[in-house]
Amino acid sequence: MSGRPLYVLRSATDLAAVVRRLAADGWSVRTGLGVPDEPWDLTASRTVVTGPVADDDAVAGAVLAAARGAGVVAVADAESPTGQALLADLTRIGPVRRAPQTGDGDGAATTAEPAAADDGLPLTAEQRALLDRLAAGDSIAAAASAEFLSLRTANRRIAAAREALNVRTTRQAVIEYVKRR
Repeated sequence: MSGRPLYVLRSATDLAAVVRRLAADGWSVRTGLGVPDEPWDLTASRTVVTGPVADDDAVAGAVLAAARGAGVVAVADAESPTGQALLADLTRIGPVRRAPQTGDGDGAATTAEPAAADDGLPLTAEQRALLDRLAAGDSIAAAASAEFLSLRTANRRIAAAREALNVRTTRQAVIEYVKRR
């Protein structure tokens, strides 16, 4: 795809994979769907806005950013009325991808994060994403924010991961996960 990247993804894990690749390819990534007032045309700045889209205001922000020349990497339920509206509006602007792509030259992810890895660990993709962030040095609060989760939800998922890995502490869970991934 030439031009700016337009994505409507299912999960924060997919978003993180796409954003990593876009940043590596020189795109200026902005968290949140808002764009600066000036300049109006953002095409030359190679700006990409990212974030969850759960209501009509977020749809409007994402579409306005795309209309002004920014790329959009959004997380939305494509089956919901809001997700369908976002897809319909962005499709009028350009081709929209619904999953990280491999090997394309426009800043898409080179690999999609697997839903279930072949390492034999009994973890969900969401638990893996949190453990990856903790292993990289993020705090639980920072990992929760990056995955668009509340701190309470992140703590619950990490507790479930500890139980699945049969360890007592989060630190032990991260160590076990890193050893076996």
